[in-house]
This record gives sequence, structure tokens and C-alpha cells, in this order.
Amino acid sequence: MDRRSGFGCLVEVVETLVLTLVIFFVIQNFVAQPYQVQQNSMERTLEPGQYVLVDKLTPRWDPYKRGDVVVFTPPPAYTQDTTPFIKRVIGLPGDTVEIKDDGKVYVNGVALDEPYTHKNDAGVNEPTVPLTNQSSWVVPAGELFVMGDHRVASADSRVFGPIQESSVIGRAFLRYWPISKVGILQTPSYPGVPAPLTAP
Repeated sequence: MDRRSGFGCLVEVVETLVLTLVIFFVIQNFVAQPYQVQQNSMERTLEPGQYVLVDKLTPRWDPYKRGDVVVFTPPPAYTQDTTPFIKRVIGLPGDTVEIKDDGKVYVNGVALDEPYTHKNDAGVNEPTVPLTNQSSWVVPAGELFVMGDHRVASADSRVFGPIQESSVIGRAFLRYWPISKVGILQTPSYPGVPAPLTAP
């Protein structure tokens, strides 16, 4: 092999590496990115140490829905730690979210059926309780009300209020690790819950 042939191979290798990095950068920043669950707040839907793939592309034209699992940057007024949180969307802009004494969450006056919430040792879904003296919220325009599935272990909108949609990194849609737990994260339906009112 002469020098020119060797140089040509080197250029091809460099071009391939650069192209690979560009593709990785585009996918990671605009399409999807991996996220490791680090908190206990989504047990048993998602356990600490598991990995999910976060869809960053489709929310540009498909708005977040009630029941979506989202990854977001926590409000800076709550914590200076920028480690992303992962929670479930409970309230959309215009929704009234209430936590009542029966331990259920009501949206626009209708109790949510939430089979995904954490179950105690007896297999009974744990009740949801307020974490401050506030138990009712109206979700403003451009914001989302989020809660963890493990309600007693979750710092969420019950503490820091609705979050800005602009702080949401994306929608978690696939658990891909460990292999034994691979699966699509389904978005539940909430029959009978009225559509949100016009957001204030």
C-alpha cells in the first residue's frame, strides 16, 4: 500500500467517525435519549437503576397527554440540583386537580382510576395525600401537573406546583434495561374525565 492509499483510508475512517458523532448528536438532542431512573418515586412502574428511552421528537407536534411519563428538569425554585426527575402527567393546562380525603385524585371533578400507583405489602394501592396544606390546583397555560406513581416517596407538583412544559425533556416510552423488563410504557386512559377547560 502506498502513502496515498494509506492517507485515503485514514480520511475515510475520520469521515466515518465524524458522521457517526454527528448522527449520535442529532439523535441524542432532537430525537431520543436514554435516561437512568435514579429516584424511588415511580416504583413499581419504574425501579431505580432501570433505563428508559425518552422521546424528544414527537412532543413537538403531539402534545403531552394525561398519563404520559415524562422526564423534566426540576424547578430551580425547588432545587438547584439539575438531575432530571421522572413523573407521570396528571393534570393538563386548564385542569383542576384535587386530592380528597378518600385518598383519590380528582381531575375536573372526576376520580382517576390509577392502577399504576404503588401497592403496599397487602397488595392495596396506597392513597394519595397532600404534601403541603394545599390540596387543589388549577393548572395554568403552558404547564403540567405531575406526580410519581409511588406517592409517599415522591416530591412532585404537590410540593412545587405545576411545572413548565418547556422544562420537559421528553416522554419516556420504552424501558430497555434490564432486558428482562423490556417493554413499552403504556399511557393509561381516564374514561369519564372531562377535557380541560381553557387554561387561565
